[in-house]
Amino acid sequence: MPDVPLAVVEEILLYLPAHQVVRVCRLVCPEWKELVDSVAHWRERCRREGIQPCDASRPPEDWCQFYFITKKRRNLIKNPKAEDEFNDWMIVQNGGDLWTIEDNGVEIPKHTVSKYFVTSHWLCLKQQLIDLQKEGYSAAFMDHLQPHIKISDWYGPRIDCGCEYQICVELLDQKKKPISTFEPEPVIFPQWSDWQWCEMIHVFKDYGPGVRFIRFTHGGKDTQFWAGHYGIRVTNSSVEICPAAERESLSV
Repeated sequence: MPDVPLAVVEEILLYLPAHQVVRVCRLVCPEWKELVDSVAHWRERCRREGIQPCDASRPPEDWCQFYFITKKRRNLIKNPKAEDEFNDWMIVQNGGDLWTIEDNGVEIPKHTVSKYFVTSHWLCLKQQLIDLQKEGYSAAFMDHLQPHIKISDWYGPRIDCGCEYQICVELLDQKKKPISTFEPEPVIFPQWSDWQWCEMIHVFKDYGPGVRFIRFTHGGKDTQFWAGHYGIRVTNSSVEICPAAERESLSV
């Protein structure tokens, strides 16, 4: 059987799943390995799949890494929906009758959420610290590409009691000192508000080099000092690294 021209081989490889190209095709022969390892292959794969950097002036140094991190984008918050009690969360403040967990009876659009965390009549705050290197995002990747970092949090009041919602998300350096902070004014719900979920969204952009950790803190309280758990509800929290530009979800 005559040799297949390398240009034809590369075109075929671009139609195969990326993980198969790396794990199988790359091992066929030195020529195929060179094709798979080339910058041109991954840049073209990204182009065909519409995966481009958030900032065109900072193209990836490693297009293969950029491709796979983009395709495997995930929520870095652990136990966001209270399905594992308070595991993975650090309780920062536990006022009143303390944090607790309740079953969710109000639908969140496009999400399945069966439980939520709920606060009491004095301030309740909980926190997670995300180590980006442990999550697979190297210092070189973060510093050069400075991918967008999207945070999202769902919160809601009871009908019968006023409450307050707070959130603070910080991008931290190696010594855990803030580089950039998102901390909007507390959201206040008056008594007899509609029982519905609201979403808080923020996207960090152009934050500069040095980000190594993300600290996510949220919570609140009720505003009428009622015994029990009449404060703000929170659930379905999210922190995502978004190295590729998005047409809709990052246009906030």
